[in-house]
Amino acid sequence: MVIYYRRPGGQSQFSALLELESASEWVRRPLAFARTRLGEVISVEQMAKAASLSPRQFGRVFLAETGQTPAKAVERLRVEAARMRIEKTDEPIEAVAQRVGFADPERMQRACVRAFGHPPQALRRMARADRAPRLSEGTKEKDLLRNRDGSDSRLPESDQR
Repeated sequence: MVIYYRRPGGQSQFSALLELESASEWVRRPLAFARTRLGEVISVEQMAKAASLSPRQFGRVFLAETGQTPAKAVERLRVEAARMRIEKTDEPIEAVAQRVGFADPERMQRACVRAFGHPPQALRRMARADRAPRLSEGTKEKDLLRNRDGSDSRLPESDQR
């Protein structure tokens, strides 16, 4: 799965990936490890091993550098990956939850509400509303109602001639 660090277009640049960047290899390596395995169970022990630290020392270093625990950081990475999938695909919410590593859709829903203030279904609706065609300057409502043959779809067929 490819996860972009920066959002395309005019979308806000909130990104757990950017926010969690650190100068320290003790944080960068475990985060890279976690990003490539979001769909799997990721333990603090695995992340500590990626940092070449003991789990206890890794937890301390990670918290000092990022201001959050490794578990919270992994959840943030997962919820951001879920948001991208929710906004860009029609994949069922349950499948998204599983693909990004949440134990169940309810857990993903709670994480989305904490991170973005909205459940996954609302995020999808908002993304779809943003993609909906809008009337641009010079486009009239009647132009949107024309059929391919040029007839007006609002008029009965007998009145279109």
